[in-house]
Amino acid sequence: MDLYEIRGGRLGVITEEAEQQELQTDLSSMQSHKDKVSNRRGRAALQKSLPLEQGKQSSPSPTGADDKCDAFREEGIEENFGRREQHLEQHYNDVLQTLSQRYDKRSTRLEEEKKGKLEALYTQLLVCGQAMDASKELIETAQEIYRCQDKRLFLKTVMPTIKRIEAFAKEKVDLTVATRPEFDTPLADLTDVKAMMDSINVIPAPSAPVINPQIPNSATQTSLRVCWSLFSDDTVEYYELYYRPVLEDVPADGTQVPEVSKVNVKETHCTVTDLLPNAQYELWVTATNTTGISPASEKALYMTVPSPPVIKQRECTSCTEAAFISWDSGNTNPVDSYTVELSELSAAGTYSDATESIVGVPTCQCVVQLQKGSRYLISVRAVNIGGSSDRSDVLTVSTTGTFFHLLEDTAHPCLSISEDGFTVFYGDEELPISAMASDENAFTRCVAVLGDLIPVRGRHYWEVEVDDDTEFRIGVAYEDTERNSYLGANSTSWCMRHIVTPSRHKYEFLHNGWSPDLRITVNPVRIGVALDYQKGTLSFFNVDLKQHLHTFHYRFQNYVHPCFGFDSPGALTVHNAIEAPEYAFI
Repeated sequence: MDLYEIRGGRLGVITEEAEQQELQTDLSSMQSHKDKVSNRRGRAALQKSLPLEQGKQSSPSPTGADDKCDAFREEGIEENFGRREQHLEQHYNDVLQTLSQRYDKRSTRLEEEKKGKLEALYTQLLVCGQAMDASKELIETAQEIYRCQDKRLFLKTVMPTIKRIEAFAKEKVDLTVATRPEFDTPLADLTDVKAMMDSINVIPAPSAPVINPQIPNSATQTSLRVCWSLFSDDTVEYYELYYRPVLEDVPADGTQVPEVSKVNVKETHCTVTDLLPNAQYELWVTATNTTGISPASEKALYMTVPSPPVIKQRECTSCTEAAFISWDSGNTNPVDSYTVELSELSAAGTYSDATESIVGVPTCQCVVQLQKGSRYLISVRAVNIGGSSDRSDVLTVSTTGTFFHLLEDTAHPCLSISEDGFTVFYGDEELPISAMASDENAFTRCVAVLGDLIPVRGRHYWEVEVDDDTEFRIGVAYEDTERNSYLGANSTSWCMRHIVTPSRHKYEFLHNGWSPDLRITVNPVRIGVALDYQKGTLSFFNVDLKQHLHTFHYRFQNYVHPCFGFDSPGALTVHNAIEAPEYAFI
């Protein structure tokens, strides 16, 4: 065991010497870098202090302008020097940190090699010690047998002992030292450190740009103007602007992620073109100089201008004092609001110089107040943060009278409506049961249809032209009137009914199934209907004779719709947008 202690101590001395040599090599390298940094800082501090000392010795300017200029320059020099110093210090700290990590790594490897050598020597010493113990025990046994006086005992034990000695002699103990005292010291690979030293530049890589929020009215249907900013002291050669559309329904597996587009820009603004209308885009930007690329800015969302709305001609109605305009958005994505624009047409058909606008309309419909007896051109724009869309197709509105179309979704399946939407036909052919299945809003029992009257509580007038032999029902009804009931047979409808009998033409003015007893001698072919919400009246006239037929007196709680029904095959034509005669609202 003394041999182990001696050799272990010698091995420890060898290991410590190798380790000290390695540490001195690494520490001298680190110290040289620290000295270089200190020398450069000292030179920079000396250069910074010299102008200040010279400034103190120079005479002040009479006007003080030079002093302000010098102070401004000194402040700029101080700020730039601070930033450069911080940049250099950061890079050299990175280099020193890398060297320190290398030192720790190599020191750990040396410690593991030392441990392995000591364990090998310890194992070999144990084997030698066991051999020496066995040899000592055999020698002592042989000596005891030699001293034995009993001949018989001697002869009995001597042969086994000789055999043990011969077997021990055959065993060979390897006394060669199993490990070398020298340590492997491969050359340090400092390629990455050299690359780090070479990459140190006086100009730092730019900071992350700051992309600005979208400026209102800064886009078109197919383009976006994007602006961003950067720290004033950063040096930038060019910017890279990235953008891609934002899709609402993107699979979780990312198989349909939109492609990212990129454009190189010299300035801090860019107009991106060839985009989709009313689409949301995600944008971000990076800055690049000779040192490297900055981190990406935070992502910003921009919107292109919407497409023009599409006015629904069949759903637009008007009267002498207002117009109800309905349109389709024309865009897949929602918009912020709509703007309705109207300009009055003169008697000569020329445009008015003044255009009125109703802004901030939240839905796809609007009631516009107008002047009586005029003609207007009305258009709609869709608006989002990017700006306003182009105008929709123009709708011409006249306020000489009430104008409406028939609601085709309420028409009984047996009815046919002309292409212009003002003539209704009821044929005598039988329809199959499959053809009778219709919209739940359609009449099912009474062969009738509703008109789409503007929701304005004022005066409304229209005329109905019918054949002399057609049995009909015309009047008004609430929107929720029962579809499986006859017009005039319930409390939600008021109508004039024409019945043809073999002896005469009979007329009834029905409400809730009751009619006054009236006789009309001349059959009206063109019937005028006058509705006055304020007075609560619904009147019927023979237009050709200017004859008053009947008036219902009722305070209508809700808006009503014109209604037209048939009790026999025939046709009727609605005439609207006409001026009400003087006798209609006396």
